[in-house]
Amino acid sequence: TLAQKIEPNRMAANPFIHIRSTKFPILPGEEEELVNEGTYGKALAEYLAEHLRTRGYDIPFTCCEDWGWWVEIRGQPYSLGCCVYGASDAGDSPELCVKISRDPERKWSLLRFRMIDTRERVNKLLDDLKAVFEDDSEVEIAGLTEDFPL
Repeated sequence: TLAQKIEPNRMAANPFIHIRSTKFPILPGEEEELVNEGTYGKALAEYLAEHLRTRGYDIPFTCCEDWGWWVEIRGQPYSLGCCVYGASDAGDSPELCVKISRDPERKWSLLRFRMIDTRERVNKLLDDLKAVFEDDSEVEIAGLTEDFPL
């Protein structure tokens, strides 16, 4: 049916990657960059930018948004990035989480007037993010969850 062509079956949503580490403290001067109080995560955003670049991603910038920190990924056929969220009560071992801005799915693009399949690129990015954390002994993956963990 036409409805099936326009809204194909969706895959599961990307999980939040919940991490703990002393490696990502609130940085000096970070508070002045925050759009909203308590939305820390600059150290993790910069860490991800550096590590994703070594894995071949084009990361032109990171920036603070009203909800947290954004890691832009350029060179994709659709908008893509990593959302970094920090606990507002961050202490010596802050808890943070990362979520990919797009779910792995096939969807209709009005802009391109065709179906766009995001699954391969988004799933690869999720695998690369998990690998970055798993390869770092100073980072503990506390869990993967569909619900916001902080």
